[in-house]
Amino acid sequence: MQRMLSLLTCLLFVHLLAAQGPGDGKISYGKNAAAGAYCSIRGFKMYYETYGQGQPLLFIHGNGGSISNFEQNIPYFAKKYRVIIADSRAQGRSADPGDSLTYEMMADDDAALLDYLHIDSADVIGWSDGGINGVLLAMRYPSKVKKLAITGTNLVPDTTAVPQEVWDIVKPAYMAMKNKPVKTAEDKTNWKLLKLLWEQPHIPASSLHAVQCPTLVIGGDHDVIREEHTMLIYHSIPRAYLWILPNSGHSTPVVYHDQFNANVDAFFSTPYRKIEKTDRFN
Repeated sequence: MQRMLSLLTCLLFVHLLAAQGPGDGKISYGKNAAAGAYCSIRGFKMYYETYGQGQPLLFIHGNGGSISNFEQNIPYFAKKYRVIIADSRAQGRSADPGDSLTYEMMADDDAALLDYLHIDSADVIGWSDGGINGVLLAMRYPSKVKKLAITGTNLVPDTTAVPQEVWDIVKPAYMAMKNKPVKTAEDKTNWKLLKLLWEQPHIPASSLHAVQCPTLVIGGDHDVIREEHTMLIYHSIPRAYLWILPNSGHSTPVVYHDQFNANVDAFFSTPYRKIEKTDRFN
C-alpha cells in the first residue's frame, strides 16, 4: 500500500508536497526572486535558484516536482555548498512548448545549466526521476559529476523495478489521457509527464559501468522502487555505496530529512574508499 500511495502521488504531479513541512519559514523556495533567475538553454527558459557558497551542489527533483520539493534540504546544504536547483523542463516554472520529453533531454539540460553558470563539476543529488537524470548526467558528461547521490531511482518502466499493483493504478489514468484530445498547454504538459512515467527510462544495468564517480545509492525499505532493483543499481555502478532506510517509503529527503542531509553530506565530504574483502569482518 505504501508503494502504491507513493506513485499515485507522483501521478497527480504533486510529488509529495503535502508531506513536506514549512521549510525554514522565511524563504519561499521555488518563488524566491532574490535567488532565482531564468536561463535560455536548449530551446526553453529554465528557471533556477542558487544558495550559499562553496563546492557546487546540483539538486534534481522528480516527476511533476519543482524546486520547493527540497525545502527541507536546501537550508542545510547551503551552509557549506553552492546549491544550484532548477525546475526541470516542462515542470515548475520551466515551461516547455515542445512535444516530447525524455530523461536524456533533461540530463542534457542540467549539463547546459552547469555550463551556463560556468561550473566545471558539481556534486549531484537526484530524487526519483531526478535520480534517473543524475545517472544519465554522470554517464553522458562524466567530468561534470564529482559525486552522485540518488534515491528512489529506476532504470526501466516495468515490474522488475516497480510492483505490478502500482502499474495497475497508473494504467487507467494513462489510457484516459492517451485517448483524450490535448486542448491546452496544461494538458500537453500533463501528458508528457505521464508518458515519461509510463514509458521511460530504458537504461541497461550493464551500461552503468560508465558512471565512474563515487555514488551513494539510496532507497527506502518500503520504497515504490523494488529493493532488488535498488540493489541492482548499486551492484552495477563501480564505485557505489548503498543506504537502505528502514521504515521508509519513496520520500527519503522529506520524511527523513535530518538523516538524509547528514549522511549525504558525509558522503560528499569524505574521500571515497574502496571496501576490501577483509573489511567485511570489521
